[in-house]
Amino acid sequence: MNSLVEMRNITKKFPGVTALKGVNFDVRPGEVHILLGENGAGKSTLMKMLSGAYEPTEGTMVANGKEFPRFTPKISQDNGISIIYQELSVINEISIQENIFVGKLLTKRIAGIPVVDNASMRRRTEEVLREIGLDRKPNVPVGQLSISEKQMVEIAKAVAFDAKVIIMDEPTTSLTTEEINHLYEIIDNLKKQGKGIVFISHKLDEVLTVGDRVTILKDGAYVGTYPISEMDEDRLVKLMVGREIKGSHLKNPNKDYGDEIIFEAKNITRKDNKVRNVSFQLRKGEILGFSGLVGAGRTELMEAIFGARPIKSGEMYLYGRKLDIKSTYQAVKEGIVLVTENRRETGFSPYHSIKQNMVQAKGLKEAKFNGLSGLIHEKEEQAVAEEQAEAMQVKCASLSQIITELSGGNQQKVILGRWMASNPELIIFDEPTKGIDVGTKSEIYKLMRRLAEQGKGVLVVSSEMPELLSTCDRIIVMNDGQSRGEFDNADATEEELVRVATMA
Repeated sequence: MNSLVEMRNITKKFPGVTALKGVNFDVRPGEVHILLGENGAGKSTLMKMLSGAYEPTEGTMVANGKEFPRFTPKISQDNGISIIYQELSVINEISIQENIFVGKLLTKRIAGIPVVDNASMRRRTEEVLREIGLDRKPNVPVGQLSISEKQMVEIAKAVAFDAKVIIMDEPTTSLTTEEINHLYEIIDNLKKQGKGIVFISHKLDEVLTVGDRVTILKDGAYVGTYPISEMDEDRLVKLMVGREIKGSHLKNPNKDYGDEIIFEAKNITRKDNKVRNVSFQLRKGEILGFSGLVGAGRTELMEAIFGARPIKSGEMYLYGRKLDIKSTYQAVKEGIVLVTENRRETGFSPYHSIKQNMVQAKGLKEAKFNGLSGLIHEKEEQAVAEEQAEAMQVKCASLSQIITELSGGNQQKVILGRWMASNPELIIFDEPTKGIDVGTKSEIYKLMRRLAEQGKGVLVVSSEMPELLSTCDRIIVMNDGQSRGEFDNADATEEELVRVATMA
């Protein structure tokens, strides 16, 4: 069977990192081709090359029988390729019709002058909405729609312009069971029309339900392409993980941590319900890890603990003292800090110097009247920054350097130094080694263990299961905003973590 699009021996290299190595992938008419792999396996990078956002370092792209060294966004669009990202790109402030035709307005000529053809766009919008089963008028603002309806608008954008290949990245993350079943019906209709669907998902039950073939990536390498009919959950898990992991990576997994509880969460539920009824205890001297897939609720839970997102119900205790945290300022004052996942957007002040970034948390913790007074002085700032830069081994020309001039690893060291300067009691590490080199990773792991041995509370969120297995004493697995399983390190394996994370 001829493929609608084909990617041959694709390699993608970034500075210091090979994201993909010799990957093959194709999409056939009337099929759902699953793209499967752990977080960081290279799925998004591969799809960005298919959509024209990235250029392959090596390899060939083929569409409609024609070879290309790379796809540009225009080549991808001209060959009928459309991508629906996990983070939807609809514009809430305009109508469904306007979303579908944004940048692609239909026109007609009146007295030789091109004008927008609203009537034609309305008719086409009505046709597409009927086709996908969205019972809404074309002029309804997208901001009034539910998440599932917004996703259907994204599908409508692809269908309206006769896309031949539609890429769906984690399309069921925010959907109810009923909405997922409706999405399956839409996909089945698209298959009958000869469309090729690329379906990216971590949920193994839906992979087996909706897929025809599956391509599996592992650490950027091509594992293989298989008929779904030959797969079951156990085989998929083993192919994704790629190796047997037995026992524990900890040097002393059987250490007795005693009964002293540093931090306790009881039935934490966020106002937006992205976290529901999560409870756990953190014992003195241990590191507690949180595993799960993208959208499972790990980061969302940490944001709630840190006061970045409001809690609807539940209680939190630090050394037995009940907390009432309504803001990040209150969290820092109570001794709780968060090393955020998104370093560039929420981790530091990009236009400030290393020194200014280093002293922010200490100044905030010591401030009074919600930060209006009590800031530290110039000499103290310099001393604090020098102490933390030395402790974290920050490589820089001067503490007056703007932080964005540093490498990612050194930026992370500055962030860690900033929080350590505030002498916290509970440190939350969210994807602490994302995008940094191996040497810095090792330093961060040693810091985590040192903090735990000093009696500090340490929580770690990571998408890298080997990282959790090698640094954490216990691991809680999150799935759909809830805690679905808990493992002592000695009993945890990658297979078990994946299995619980993908349970329906």
